[in-house]
Amino acid sequence: MDTVWLNYKEALDGVEGAISQGLNSEIDLINKITRYTLMSGGKRIRPLLLVVSAQMGKVVHPRYFLLGAVTEYIHTATLLHDDVLDHAKNRRGQLAARNLYGNQASILAGDFLYTRAVQHIVSMENTEMNHLLSKTCSMMTEGEALQLSCTSDLDLTEALYLKIVEYKTAGLFSAACKLGGIVSALSYEKKEALSCFGRNLGIAFQIIDDTLDYLADHKHLGKSLGQDIKEGKMTLPLIHLFSNCIEKEKTQLIDIIQSKKPKKDLFHVLQLMEQYGSILYAKKKADAFIQAGKNALGLFEDSTHRHALFTIADYMISRNH
Repeated sequence: MDTVWLNYKEALDGVEGAISQGLNSEIDLINKITRYTLMSGGKRIRPLLLVVSAQMGKVVHPRYFLLGAVTEYIHTATLLHDDVLDHAKNRRGQLAARNLYGNQASILAGDFLYTRAVQHIVSMENTEMNHLLSKTCSMMTEGEALQLSCTSDLDLTEALYLKIVEYKTAGLFSAACKLGGIVSALSYEKKEALSCFGRNLGIAFQIIDDTLDYLADHKHLGKSLGQDIKEGKMTLPLIHLFSNCIEKEKTQLIDIIQSKKPKKDLFHVLQLMEQYGSILYAKKKADAFIQAGKNALGLFEDSTHRHALFTIADYMISRNH
């Protein structure tokens, strides 16, 4: 994966410059919050996907760095809003912006990033891009609302969980890849193939992210272990466990989830997940989505850029934070 970052460093530096230039509000508080969050060590996965996807075409629009900035603005806006909704203490291993600047200021900074993204997209004067990103932002909001309505819903099905993931996470991955195809004037079929790749990649990314909540070192993950279960979020490992354990264990899980103080019970939950193979099930599910994404790229001839997308896909399921 390090080689991929290195190979596209020049383009990503261009994106980084566009990100920085766009943070020029007249309101100093907004600049402080957006810079604090945007420069806090994010991986820039969505801009990377856009940059690599754009290289799949023969001619790339010179302003595509701006699109990379747009995807990161939208992503960061959701983080600012999510941390308020989730009462988060940390983000990427440091204090969440809401704990430094307050909930109201964080929401407004997120709104600023959304509107700045819209400004940039409109400036591209491309109807296809406008429609794609407006639909994506709408889906992301619907996904968050759907997740909120399903909080502590012990009957949440895997199908509905995957719908939430597709809306709130995979949509922007898909859009980033398709924007790359649009900006390099690829055919309809190839743009849809990139969109499909991104969607599958995004679903796998979120499944792994949810699985890491039960496994990862909190210093790497940037949040406390068991945070999702504390917030009443029924993610795939927990859905699988709840669907397969015996009635007595199910009652125990209900007590743990409803108590919202799972730290002392987390080891018991992890033991049950090990017993019923819930973590392994989630990882295999993520693997299947990654493979489906790779298959979608069969429309493209072999190239260093296609190989780079495969490497990014493999990274999604091998990461530990």
